[in-house]
Amino acid sequence: MDLTVIVGPVKGGKSLEMISLLSPLEHAGVPHRIFQSRRHGRDTEIVSRAGGSLRTEKVADLRAALDRPVQVIGVDEVHMFSVADVAVLGEALGKGVKVVAAGIDLDHRGELFAPIRALLELAPEKVIHRRAVCDVCRSLDAAYTQVLEHGVPMIRKLAPSTALPDDGTYTYEARCRRCFVFPDHDDQ
Repeated sequence: MDLTVIVGPVKGGKSLEMISLLSPLEHAGVPHRIFQSRRHGRDTEIVSRAGGSLRTEKVADLRAALDRPVQVIGVDEVHMFSVADVAVLGEALGKGVKVVAAGIDLDHRGELFAPIRALLELAPEKVIHRRAVCDVCRSLDAAYTQVLEHGVPMIRKLAPSTALPDDGTYTYEARCRRCFVFPDHDDQ
């Protein structure tokens, strides 16, 4: 089994890491496919803020990952997929396919997204946890993604592990533990 999971907050370099791992496949002629959720509306490919990009297939779910033979599957914004989609990746791993998946690990409440938990339960060979620069205090240890609604932290009640659309409805900031606004768990 060869599973690599790249997690962390927004602006943490997950896309750059994924680009560096997967971009050589095209030049080497290795059969591969790279997927993004259709819910990810910010761009049409994996794009790093530091430069570089990779073409992706936009899909509603990951069933297509098994419809033709490949050696490597890449999944960007994996937190936007479901636990059932992670099970599809588990099937691919069982067939000897290498999987590289990247996404935000913690939701708007600071809790692990269910698809990320499911990926970690597949016992990855490698987990790369990235940090970012806090958008508030500029410290180098931002591990959270603060969801902003109309410029203020969104703390309203949502179902656990709800992946919000990346279509401009909300804005996102990388924040350290000191600057992250946790919802009042008594109201959840």
